[in-house]
Amino acid sequence: MTTVHNRPRTALAAFGLLVSLGLAACSTGQQSGGPGGDTAKVAGKISMTYLQKQGDQQYFVGEAAGAKAKAAELGVDLKVVNLGSDANQTVSDVQAAIAQKSNGLIIVVPDPSVGPQVVQIAKDDKVALLTSDDQICTTGPNPANCAKSDLVPRIGFSGQQMGQQVGERAAEEFKKAGWSAADTRTISAWQQDVTVCGDRVKAAKDAFGQSVPGVQNIDVATDNTPTGAQDKVAATLTANPGVKHWVIWGCNDENVQGGITAMQNAGISADNMIGVGLGAYLACKDWGSGKPSGMKAALYINGGDVGALAVQTMYDKLRNGKDFPQEAFAKTTMVDASNWQSTGVQCS
Repeated sequence: MTTVHNRPRTALAAFGLLVSLGLAACSTGQQSGGPGGDTAKVAGKISMTYLQKQGDQQYFVGEAAGAKAKAAELGVDLKVVNLGSDANQTVSDVQAAIAQKSNGLIIVVPDPSVGPQVVQIAKDDKVALLTSDDQICTTGPNPANCAKSDLVPRIGFSGQQMGQQVGERAAEEFKKAGWSAADTRTISAWQQDVTVCGDRVKAAKDAFGQSVPGVQNIDVATDNTPTGAQDKVAATLTANPGVKHWVIWGCNDENVQGGITAMQNAGISADNMIGVGLGAYLACKDWGSGKPSGMKAALYINGGDVGALAVQTMYDKLRNGKDFPQEAFAKTTMVDASNWQSTGVQCS
């Protein structure tokens, strides 16, 4: 998320709904001061820096737009920094943001291994730290091996809920297609050191398996990019020549789109594949073409909602001293070729 849609009005409307429903309903209910927990309230102008991996990806473009719109509403001075995919640059940019007197940092790390260093920098300078999308741990490089109490508070989406929706929709499509388990395989494609990806994929596998027992799954390790997924899925297809039908899901749209491209290149027709994306910003390109597609549906995640919620959460901390929720989640919507435009999806 690794990883859409940058309409500020949509983001703000969705954010308003989240607030009206109550943040507690969207979070785990646990409270944490997080790194920089002893940060003093800011009486004057609040300055924040939003540091994002892959800042030119559509999802993160939308996230930045939602963050900027919310910052403007609150009168916050917000700077958005594109970290790209360079973990070393992450540390330098965090230090630069603090040197520029940011009161709070919101970060999407390119690599969770830099987490402890980022946390220590923020703690030393008494700067509030909040993550969005991906988790980081205060005590080690791998959030998957981290005690829940040692995870930095996060704004994003529930990996378990998202994966469950994807798996359930994939099962619906499988049943609609009338395929048999014997000549079908599912592919789970994701970057395996990204914790939130693992949460999504596991939930998708569980939900699909509960509804459609007996289909063999193949785990495919990727780098969460379309080309990386395409290469790895192509090798999987070659290793399984007798399979007639394929179902694919992954951490994001990139994994599913790359897998579908590999299947197309292998001569598999659209009616012999089921892809359920996560993001919808790439899936909608297939639907917009009007041609038959293996991308049957996708879970629409609006980065603008996350950006707005993250800025509001940081503002509440800095202005009012309100503890961060351990996690707070934005909403998601399943879309397909019939409704993606009316839902507000923007294609990457």
